[in-house]
Amino acid sequence: MSQIRYVQRDCSDKQKIEKFLLESRIGVIGMNGDEFPYAVPVNFVWNDGSLFFHGMGSGKKETILSSEPSVCFTVYEEYGTVTDPMPCHADTAYMSVMLFGKVEKVVDFDEAASILQNLMEKYTPGYYKHPLTATLIEKYKSSFDGNAVSIYRLTPKNMTAKENKTDENKLFKK
Repeated sequence: MSQIRYVQRDCSDKQKIEKFLLESRIGVIGMNGDEFPYAVPVNFVWNDGSLFFHGMGSGKKETILSSEPSVCFTVYEEYGTVTDPMPCHADTAYMSVMLFGKVEKVVDFDEAASILQNLMEKYTPGYYKHPLTATLIEKYKSSFDGNAVSIYRLTPKNMTAKENKTDENKLFKK
């Protein structure tokens, strides 16, 4: 796996990367599609060195991942445009993390319930009063297509992180 060429942007601060993955809300999963690559934004949680996301249990993402589990997962946040007196030196302030590896479907209902509970607490903290149970996950079927929800785990084989930090005063203000 190649490393980041622009080494000035390489971020190796493990605590910063961990915090970024815990707090970020959307990532893009890139897959080896049929004729073309397929990338789709998804909600996710980062838990104990693995990234988890879910799906409807059917559809293109499910089909691709069942036959080709190698993926790239990208999480990024743009902080703004960095101004410079020289137009060619204008830039973007950002943080990004890319994870590479193979996804696997979570088949244990207790683990799936725990991951879905983590997702609910991340995206709707305190809204649901009763925790999810393994029994509910095992028996749940979508009203859309009758399929059970799928939970996927990506334990990265490789991870890269880049950032372009800047002084708040250098960001473009309209």
